[in-house]
Amino acid sequence: MSKRRAYNQDTIDIMQRYFAACQAVIDNHTIKNITTFCKLYNLDKRHFYTQRKDLGRGYFEVGWLVPLIRDCGVSSEWLLTGKGTMFAQ
Repeated sequence: MSKRRAYNQDTIDIMQRYFAACQAVIDNHTIKNITTFCKLYNLDKRHFYTQRKDLGRGYFEVGWLVPLIRDCGVSSEWLLTGKGTMFAQ
């Protein structure tokens, strides 16, 4: 079990945008569901769900951002700073 982490507010904001973007790519049918997303990108599904439920858990990794940016069209600027639109133009 992962210990709780004291993430700073910027990291929490990034995580919130990350999980919002994951839901958006599912809603847009870019990815079928979370299980498929985790399987495609070799993410531990249990860690994903635990982190989403409790942002203070220590499972989140920066590498989780890459598939959304590279393969799903999510804007890296939006994901990291919250500026601009969720999807790259």
